[in-house]
This record gives sequence, C-alpha cells and structure tokens, in this order.
Amino acid sequence: MTGDARALLAPERVAGGAAKVARLVAELRRVILGKEQTIDEVVAALLARGHVLLEGLPGLGKTELVKALSRLLSLDFRRIQFTPDLLPTDITGSHILQEREGRKEFVFHPGPVFTNLLLADEINRASPKTQAALLEAMQERRVTTFGETRSLPDPFFVLATQNPIELEGTYPLPEAQLDRFMFKVDIAGVERSVLEEILVTRVHGEPPALEPVLAASELNELFGLVDAIHLPRGVAAYIARLVAASHPACADAPEAVRTFVKYGSSPRAAISIGAASRGLALLRGKPNVGFDEVRRVAPPAMAHRLVLDYAARLEGWDGRRVVAALLDAIPEIERGLPQTLEAR
Repeated sequence: MTGDARALLAPERVAGGAAKVARLVAELRRVILGKEQTIDEVVAALLARGHVLLEGLPGLGKTELVKALSRLLSLDFRRIQFTPDLLPTDITGSHILQEREGRKEFVFHPGPVFTNLLLADEINRASPKTQAALLEAMQERRVTTFGETRSLPDPFFVLATQNPIELEGTYPLPEAQLDRFMFKVDIAGVERSVLEEILVTRVHGEPPALEPVLAASELNELFGLVDAIHLPRGVAAYIARLVAASHPACADAPEAVRTFVKYGSSPRAAISIGAASRGLALLRGKPNVGFDEVRRVAPPAMAHRLVLDYAARLEGWDGRRVVAALLDAIPEIERGLPQTLEAR
C-alpha cells in the first residue's frame, strides 16, 4: 500500500487524541495569557517530539511556560541556568573517584541532562564548548562520556530560552546547534488587555496552580497518533519544494532568497515541517496534513535555519520575512498537477 493509499485514522481515534491535546492547551492558556499562537507552536513541536528555542524579552513567560508543561505532563523536569562559567560536565555529568569495597574507582554521576524535560535557560550565555555538550543529546538522545554511551530518558525534550537584545556576555548559537531545534518561537510583548487581566486576577503575578492532565501512557499514545497522521504525497512535495527553494542556487528560489540568503534550510527543516504539521493536524482534530498546516509551521521551522547575507540586515530582512516571501512565491500545487481532497 502506497503512502497516498494508506487508510486514514478512524475519526474516533483522532477526536479522542485531539480532546486530550485540547485539555493540555487549555491549561497552558490559563498560565500564559494572550499567547495562543505561541502555545499552539510549542504543543505541535512537543507532539512531534522536537526541541524548541524560545526567544523573547525578559518577563514574557518563557520559563513559566516550560515549567507549566512539566507539571501538566508529569514529566521529570530539570533546569540549567546557562552562565559563562558553566562547564560541559555540569550538563552531562562526570566521573567522581569513590571508594567501594576497599578500592577506589571512578563512578559516573549523571548530570541534569538525564531528565524528560530540560530547560536550558538563557542558553546563549554559555560558551560554545558548553553549548556543544547538548549536540549529541538533542540529536541522538544519548550522552557519551569517557568513551561510554548512555541513553537519555524517553521522552527527552530541550526547551531553551534566550534574550534577543542582550549582546554583552552572550555567544551566538552556532548553526549546528540551531539546526537541532525543531522550532524557534519568537515571543512578542504583552497587550494592554492581558496586562490588565494579570493585575486583576494574579497576586504578585503568580500563575494558577496546575494538576497533571496527561499520564505518561497517554502522552505515548499521542505520539503514536501523530506518527499515524497521514501526510499526502502532494503535501510532502510542497514541503520539499519550499525547503529546496530556500537555497539561492535553486531555479525556483524567489528574488528575496537570491538576494539575502547565503545558505538555505537543511534537510532537518523538511523533516521538522512534516513532523510538526502532523502534530498541528492532531491538535486541530484532522486525520491528515493539509497545506494550511504546512504554511502555519514553516516559519518557526525554517527561519532560524537560514544563514542570511549581511545585506539582509541593512535592508531590514530577517529569516521570518524571507520565509514569508517563500510561501508567497512557491505554489501549493505544481503546475499541471490536480489538487487532491486530502491536501485541502
């Protein structure tokens, strides 16, 4: 049976999974007010088992969002405050000389990376060497120390935060590190109505108390449902054309890409868009991915993976604006091909 001929999930299974996701989303919206789009993006990435980089000014709820996720999902949670003096072993763990049965030997003490949900707070304050300690963990869900490899708990997520305006004492994340984040989510400021609601309903700004809404078994069930969401071949072709056109050498690349992009998005971008589109489809109660899901997740999945030319900064172009130009330029359906009902 081909990918397009595969039977769609039963409606009751999709509806049941969507109801569970809706409970999670509703509770997160109680904690982080006025950030519906941000919450949808983080939940879609979570369902796709991806890592997320949250960027925004201090005080916008980045850390509180991650802490709320850990409480609602009953996940083991650790937080690392990244600082310039943080060492790689402070993340992965280290071997300590101990005496056992009359003899001394090195015993491995796991670091905070051995958890389900890791908050890497202000990740760009640590040196590149320390940041690199997360590369293997984020890609392969394992850690190698002293030649010995240890698997991380399942599931394993990294949600990192960074401040976009402070440059002193920070180190830009290298492209290899950025590429391992499924999404880079930009968190905007708070509207006046939201500020008023916080002042009226929250003493000292403290969020409401939370109780778990999903057990580990239910979360694993949701992962299975997301994997079973159908990705039609026509939609997959659209994702492939979007990512290919982010490279200046591609014949389909729009003018904005040819002018402002040095290097386009990696194959991980296409994989991330496909996986996150499945997660968003389940959140919306759909058994298959459509073009709308792809267009919705493409900006947070692609923008941080583009390496822009210096001219882009001079002209006021950033990754999100380039992706918007891509979405405008690349048609959903290749010329001469009919549109299927599944992809709508």
